[in-house]
Amino acid sequence: MSTGARRKRSKYPESPGVVDAKDAGDGMTHKEVVLDAGALIAIERGDQALRVYTWLAERGLISLTTSAAVVAQVWRGGSRQTRLSRFLNSDLVSEEPLTAATSRRIGVLSAATGAKDVVDGHVALLALERDALVLTSDAGDIARWGVAEGRLVSC
Repeated sequence: MSTGARRKRSKYPESPGVVDAKDAGDGMTHKEVVLDAGALIAIERGDQALRVYTWLAERGLISLTTSAAVVAQVWRGGSRQTRLSRFLNSDLVSEEPLTAATSRRIGVLSAATGAKDVVDGHVALLALERDALVLTSDAGDIARWGVAEGRLVSC
């Protein structure tokens, strides 16, 4: 680089340190990541760790998914949620609907685990069906639905 020239800084790090977080401790590499309400709130706040996951998704290294029920939990609209709105409207995340068939699968899972929160149930079901990691602010709630601790990443 010549003297005086500056390299333009990306809003995402060049070498994310959480690439290894995709290894859930069981020797398997996970390309799917499910976001709970805490993760969407962290995105809204500009959390560095969530920006790294977004960076990975931009490069096609991981796929991000959330539940439409999770979006309903955190969505309030207005200018305070501009960052979250941009993220949800991007092609970086898929928002899975709570369909009739999904509702019934969550009900069966609830009966099997004794867990009650339907939104957490949808997050857990998405993770279990995709063999995915879950970015969560409350690992205990998601674990109650049968998601292994090694697949839960706190945010």
